[in-house]
Amino acid sequence: MATVLTTAIDVCFNPQNSDTKKHSLFLKPSLLRQSRTRKLNISCSSLKQPKTLEEEPITTKTPSLSEQLKPLSATTLRQEQTQILSKPKSVWVNPTRPKRSVLSLQRQKRSAYSYNPQIKDLRAFAQKLNSCNFTEKSEFLSLLDEIPHPPDRDNALLVLNSLREWQKTHTFFNWVKSKNLFPMETIFYNVSMKSLRFGRQFQLIEEMALEMVKDGVELDNITYSTIITCAKRCNLYDKAIEWFERMYKTGLMPDEVTYSAILDVYSKLRKVEEVLSLYERAVATGWKPDAIAFSVLGKMFGEAGDYDGIRYVLQEMESMDVKPNVVVYNTLLEAMGRAGKPGLARSLFNEMLEAGLTPNEKTLTALVKIYGKARWAKDALQLWEEMKAKKWPMDFILYNTLLNMCADIGLEEEAERLFNDMKESVQCKPDNFSYTAMLNIYGSGGKAEKAMKLFEEMLEAGVQVNVMGCTCLVQCLGKAKRIDDLVYVFDLSIQRGVKPDDRLCGCLLSVMALCESSEDAEKVMACLERANRKLVTFVNLIVDEKTEFETVKEEFKLVINATQVEARRPFCNCLIDICRGKKRHERAHELLYLGTLFGLYPGLHNKTIKEWSLDVRSLSVGAAETALEEWMRTLANIIKRQEDLPELFLAQTGTGTHRFSQGLANSFALHLQQLSAPFRQSDRAGIFVATKEDLVSWLESKFPPLVTSQA
Repeated sequence: MATVLTTAIDVCFNPQNSDTKKHSLFLKPSLLRQSRTRKLNISCSSLKQPKTLEEEPITTKTPSLSEQLKPLSATTLRQEQTQILSKPKSVWVNPTRPKRSVLSLQRQKRSAYSYNPQIKDLRAFAQKLNSCNFTEKSEFLSLLDEIPHPPDRDNALLVLNSLREWQKTHTFFNWVKSKNLFPMETIFYNVSMKSLRFGRQFQLIEEMALEMVKDGVELDNITYSTIITCAKRCNLYDKAIEWFERMYKTGLMPDEVTYSAILDVYSKLRKVEEVLSLYERAVATGWKPDAIAFSVLGKMFGEAGDYDGIRYVLQEMESMDVKPNVVVYNTLLEAMGRAGKPGLARSLFNEMLEAGLTPNEKTLTALVKIYGKARWAKDALQLWEEMKAKKWPMDFILYNTLLNMCADIGLEEEAERLFNDMKESVQCKPDNFSYTAMLNIYGSGGKAEKAMKLFEEMLEAGVQVNVMGCTCLVQCLGKAKRIDDLVYVFDLSIQRGVKPDDRLCGCLLSVMALCESSEDAEKVMACLERANRKLVTFVNLIVDEKTEFETVKEEFKLVINATQVEARRPFCNCLIDICRGKKRHERAHELLYLGTLFGLYPGLHNKTIKEWSLDVRSLSVGAAETALEEWMRTLANIIKRQEDLPELFLAQTGTGTHRFSQGLANSFALHLQQLSAPFRQSDRAGIFVATKEDLVSWLESKFPPLVTSQA
């Protein structure tokens, strides 16, 4: 007869070290010795009869192993598991994204979702409030009394979050608060503040924040973020910094939105050191900058033209494994343009394409502006061909930027092809800026016939004429001596609502200087009188031989002060040209002196030990001739005083790329030839050179009384 044997086994169990991830073999011996053990007797049955054990009669049925372990699992293990899982911690787990960049977000707690059977009625009520006209506040308040259900916490929050206009949100918030049905929590203030931020109502937001502090309502991360971003939108940068520092004092950790906003505030204030200090401090606390933050940094360095700063941003993004998006690339491209780095901008654009991103209109516009500024016509046209081939998005701004680039570089045929593409386009038909760019191209090229034809086409299409288009056309017709057409265009533009500005007045002045007959000059003068009557009075004053210099000086000061800064030097150039055309050369010298006195011609004279130079690149033809004559007078006086002179003299006219110096080099060379001056064309275009020996000899022949030892 087989017998069943039982063997007692001692099992050691430590309830304090029940971590299933660690085996007891990996514990230190000292820990094993310190652990309290509990002995459990477990009987095992065997059908075999061991020889070393005595046989015992079986009186009762022995429980199985599972039955003997059941008390253990039902008591000790279940008790430990219940204790561990009694307060579970919520942990953010997302394998597709890194862990949260902010260490401790302190925002309001979200209540568990529960179905509200009253939600349909409340949403209909909110819709009624949104459709109500808020001009009559009493009417809106009367509607609030018609709320279908009592405004408890959940109902009031639902309606508050459904209102669109900030005025209604603010009124409903105060109405709920006046009912005093429940304590106002942080979430109510946050929802109201966000609506007020949309309406740029910072003062109301700040009042609500101070009310929260007074009533002991907690200001969380969302509260401070809303206050700071609203202050930034309202350009109240000091307030944004004030609340950001207040947030830091409370111990709250800013999130991505807050950090990006305050970085943008510091950058707009041009506080570069503060931006870098805040950036490093934020990174040290565990904040990981996002693409928006890097975009802010790139924009700051770009506006300063700091190329090293732009490189720093790119290196930081690479080290933190932040992939730039299209917005970041756009910002960096604009920064490269301000820093004057067209080659690096092109490399950055190619990097963007390699990353699989598709450029948008802003990207392409920024790149075209960079190419146009650098006069990279070939690259700009290649980019345009690539746009059409890949069907990248194009808008009015991009088309007009391309047209303006063609106007600056002088690409007439390419501009005409672009303009025809706009005509065939469905979404981007030519507007007044497009027509203005084409008028600028034809005007710069002296194509008066094409310009007039385009002007008539513009009128037939119903496109509004702007002052810039009128200025380009007046300049073109004035150079072509088509004064009657000029008067027609000017009169029609005024009838269409164009208000003459200083640029148009300067253009009329330049045309008046070109007029050969007094009849044409009077026609242009009549147009100028309709645009700027005081300017016409001053023109009559300076051409009058009886006018004294002191009178000219006082009136000149009044005219220049009433003129925009960018138009002051062109005005003075044109006035000098008019005086030279009227054979009033001494008056022209007086105007040049006054222009120099009032700072209109900085950098006109430059001196070094080896050479003296005259820079007339920003002058008109008549003003440049006057400046040369004035320079020769000054040198003659220096020779008379027997002062030291350099070995070389230079006169710089440029190559005619500036809009006020087109054709200046040829006219200046002709004037030198008429004077028999010893200046000769240098190997570099637009530079005329004379030696001291030749110039002194010429001045001696020009001014015989001079006695000099400089030869």
